Amino acid sequence: MKRIYDEQNGLWYELQGDYYLPCLSLPEEEQKPVGIWGQRHLRYIKEHKRAFYTSLLTSCKLNSYLADVDEQAEKMFSRLVKQLAEQENVTEKLKAENQMLWVQKMNNIHNRATEVVISDLIYA
Repeated sequence: MKRIYDEQNGLWYELQGDYYLPCLSLPEEEQKPVGIWGQRHLRYIKEHKRAFYTSLLTSCKLNSYLADVDEQAEKMFSRLVKQLAEQENVTEKLKAENQMLWVQKMNNIHNRATEVVISDLIYA
């Protein structure tokens, strides 16, 4: 493998076949954990917002963007579950008195909160 250095532009070049190509690489992006909400949003932007996805990817901002979306979605989901449970009197007292009813109501609340987060944040 043959490499040369160009002092005019400060780049290294590597021989690939008959041509010298610049040795370029993107800076490393800090990897943050991305949960289920971020993964769903990633799938959405890959399929429906390709230019936006490519821009984030090439600017090394994809992971931090997805981690931020994931955090926002998790906060929104938790807030919605709490608000809906309060509005519908789904309390610890109900849980103690009628556990099956409490589970049904909480499942319903979780499903509705999930739909809101998906429509307002993940697929927006």
